[in-house]
Amino acid sequence: MAHNCVKEIQERQSVRRYSDELIPGKDLDEILKTGFSAPSAGNRQPWRVVKVTQKELKEGLATAAGGQTFLSRAPTVLVICAVPQESADRYGERGLTLYSIQDTAALTQNLLLATHLLGYASCWIGAFNENLVKELLNIPLGIRPVAIIPIGKLEGKVQPKPTRRSIQEIVINESF
Repeated sequence: MAHNCVKEIQERQSVRRYSDELIPGKDLDEILKTGFSAPSAGNRQPWRVVKVTQKELKEGLATAAGGQTFLSRAPTVLVICAVPQESADRYGERGLTLYSIQDTAALTQNLLLATHLLGYASCWIGAFNENLVKELLNIPLGIRPVAIIPIGKLEGKVQPKPTRRSIQEIVINESF
């Protein structure tokens, strides 16, 4: 029997319908604090998060994300950025090209889980024009946007998610 928190995590879904209800600052702070507890190589925490609430900027992000207009309807959008040089300073090329991306992915996952556990909806968006996002948000050279997360209260009901692949299909014991 799964613990309640495990079951809750298993029920998390990507949601693309948000109400206009604003997220209280204390809840957003809790989401961010939980995100920042993610592991990172050497505890470098090579990330920055741009919080976007302005309608025009959210619409610009939706355009940069290939017209995924649902993200502009969320009251808050987080743009997760990697700072590869902060990893590279300690780990060289591997930090630059891998660890900084892994670390921001861990941050993103923690943010998604915290959002869900606090009763909000979210979606991990990775399909976007990186240069457009950098230009829109004035992201400095050397910082790379890697994920966009719209967050809000769910509008309507969540449809059951498609069946996941079985453990036996995915896990290889000992070696291929």
